[in-house]
Amino acid sequence: MKITPTLSAYLAKKYVINLLILLGALLAIIYLFDTVELIRRASKHADIPIILVLQMGLLKLPEVGQTLFPFAVLFSAMFTFWQLTRKYELIVVRASGFSIWQFLLPIAAVGVIFGIMQMTVINPIGAVFVGKFEQLERTHLKRQKNHIAVFKEGLWLKQAIRIESDNRADENNDLISGYIILHAQKVKQPEWILKNVTILYFTDENTFLQRIDARTATLEDNLWRFNDITIHKDYSRPAREDSYQLPTTLTKQDIKESFASPESMSFWKLPAYIKTLEQTGFDATRLKVYYHNLLSQPLMFCAMILLAASVSMRPPRSKATFAMIATGVFIGFLVFFLSSFLQALGSSHQIPVALAAWAPALISFLLGLAVMMNMEDG
Repeated sequence: MKITPTLSAYLAKKYVINLLILLGALLAIIYLFDTVELIRRASKHADIPIILVLQMGLLKLPEVGQTLFPFAVLFSAMFTFWQLTRKYELIVVRASGFSIWQFLLPIAAVGVIFGIMQMTVINPIGAVFVGKFEQLERTHLKRQKNHIAVFKEGLWLKQAIRIESDNRADENNDLISGYIILHAQKVKQPEWILKNVTILYFTDENTFLQRIDARTATLEDNLWRFNDITIHKDYSRPAREDSYQLPTTLTKQDIKESFASPESMSFWKLPAYIKTLEQTGFDATRLKVYYHNLLSQPLMFCAMILLAASVSMRPPRSKATFAMIATGVFIGFLVFFLSSFLQALGSSHQIPVALAAWAPALISFLLGLAVMMNMEDG
C-alpha cells in the first residue's frame, strides 16, 4: 500500500510546525544570552548605544542558528513522533498496513528539503548578516584600525603608522600620522614570507609620500622586515638598500583572524574564495571542511530524523518519556562532538577533508538506518 498525499501532507505539516516553533524558541534563548554578553563587552566603551548592541545580537543569530539547526531537526522530530505515538496515530497508520518507511518518508523529505534550503538559501543570507556583525565588532568592540583582504592579485593590508616629516620648518613635530598600503603577490607558508612586496605611504589627508618595492618581507615581533628594497620618492632617483624595517602592531594571528570567517562566506562564493586563498599561498583547508560540511547537511538532517524515530517510536504505555529525552540529548551532543572533533582533525590536515566533513553525517545516517531496519524487520 502506498502512502496517500493527504497523510503525507499531514505528517509533513505537523513536523514543520514543531520544527519552526522549537527553532524559534532556541534562537530566542540564544539571542538573550548573546545580547547579555555583547552588553558586557560594550560596557567597556561609553560611546556604544544599546540599539547598536541589540542590532549586533540580531546579526549574530544566523551564525548560531546554523549550528543549532541539526539539534532542532533532531528534537522536533522526536517530539513529533512522540506526539503521534501518544495519540495512537502511528498505531492506526501501522494497523492500516503502512510500514515505518512509508510514514517516515514525508518527514525525512522535509528534513532533506530543509538541508538543501539551509545550504543554498539560509547560509548565503546568514553570511551577509554575519559579515556585517564582524565588521561592527571590529569597529566598535575590538577597535581595530588595520584592514586586511585577500584577492586574486594577492594580499592587501592597510596599517596606521607615524611617518617622518619632510617639512624642515616644522622642527618640533618631525612625525606625522599616516598609513601604508602593503601589497604582496604571494605568501609562502608556514614561514610567512611575503614575496614581491609593494608599500605605499600616505598621510591621513591621502597625500602620497613614497613607494617601496621589496623582493621579500617577513613579519617578526612588532616589525616588518623587508629585504632587497628600492625606495621611490618624488623628484629623486630610486635608492636601493639591502633591508628596511617598519614598526607594526600586527601579528600573524591577527592576519589569519582578519580573513573572512567561514560563517561570513556565502555557500555560492566559497569555491572561488578557496581558490583565491590557495593561489595567494594561504591554507584554505578550514574553508574546504566548512564547504563540504554544508554539502552534507541534507544527509545529516535525514540522519537526525532516523535517529529521532529510533528512540521516540515506543508504545504509548511504556512510560519512557524521560529515557527518550535523555537519549535524544545524548545523541545530539554525541553527533555534535563527533562532527567538531573530525572537523578539527580535517582543518589540521590529520585526515582528508571529505572524511572530516562527511563522516558524521554518514555514520549517523547508517546508524539510524540500521536501527530502523531492525525495528521494522526484526
